[in-house]
Amino acid sequence: MRIVSREEARRIAVRAQLLDGSAAGILDTVRRLGFLQVDPISTVAPPQQLVLWSRLGPYDVDELDRLLWEEKKLFEWNAYIWPIEDLPLAKARMRRRARSRHYEHERWGHEFLKTHAGFKRYLLRELERNGPMLSRDLQHDSAPRSLGAHRWWGSRQVTLMLAILHLHGVVAVAGRRGKQRLWDLAERCYPETDTVPLREADRLLGEKRFRALGVRLTPKGWEAHPDVDGCPVADRVIFLSPFDRLIHDRDRAEALFDFRYRLEMYVPKAKREYGYYVLPILVGDRLVGRIEPRFDRKAKTLEVLGAWGDTSRADEALASLAIFLGAERIRGLA
Repeated sequence: MRIVSREEARRIAVRAQLLDGSAAGILDTVRRLGFLQVDPISTVAPPQQLVLWSRLGPYDVDELDRLLWEEKKLFEWNAYIWPIEDLPLAKARMRRRARSRHYEHERWGHEFLKTHAGFKRYLLRELERNGPMLSRDLQHDSAPRSLGAHRWWGSRQVTLMLAILHLHGVVAVAGRRGKQRLWDLAERCYPETDTVPLREADRLLGEKRFRALGVRLTPKGWEAHPDVDGCPVADRVIFLSPFDRLIHDRDRAEALFDFRYRLEMYVPKAKREYGYYVLPILVGDRLVGRIEPRFDRKAKTLEVLGAWGDTSRADEALASLAIFLGAERIRGLA
């Protein structure tokens, strides 16, 4: 166990997450990070795109789609984009999802599939005949109608059925049409792989996660991964997505950077401390401030709705972000 100071731990964390300017392309970055979280929120850009921009600067977003849907070097599962070499590990977790009834939501999912077995058969038959398909094209008289709203999917029961089958590894995301997912049978989307036992898959994923984070807090202090050094970090300025793994664990980020950060988009406006979609500002290996940008796509304007802390160099990151988004003007930062 290599215990390091908090100052060195910060440098190791930034370097492990490729936020030091060392990222060398989309595929390599996803492999090093382990995964990208997918979310439709696009106040600035979708998180999976914004996380890559923080590391690569302006890049070709279409390349991410090519790697996913044409070259098949990446795949999407459980709201994350993974490198294809981790598919055997993801399949181990799919198998666990398909059989586990440990948690209430798992038992609910299995009961949902059992109760609506007829619609499940219809959905899989339609995908086999006509896939890939959008969820709206799978509506049918046998679709469940009697349930109340689900906490995540509301009353969209077709989407709920697809989501459960997706977690179980029965159906897969085969592509996208705009923001809408195209669904198909998993066996037609995923290549054949070796079978990895769940315990081994969890061990390997845990090791990958530790390598990607660089450090973890233990009772003895900050433990550093042996493959990441604590050399000084390049003096670059960047904004971080709220879903960025450097700050995803809010308590860890606060302990490491002495920076308290919370996403307030679900907080009533009158109770927000900062703003709706606020991004931390990273300078070198320090979180120095926060900024609330918003991209108006119709006007091609990158607006700054608010800024807090040390924003003296925020214009550097704003210029790069504007190029990435295709913004023709920046408005709002004094």
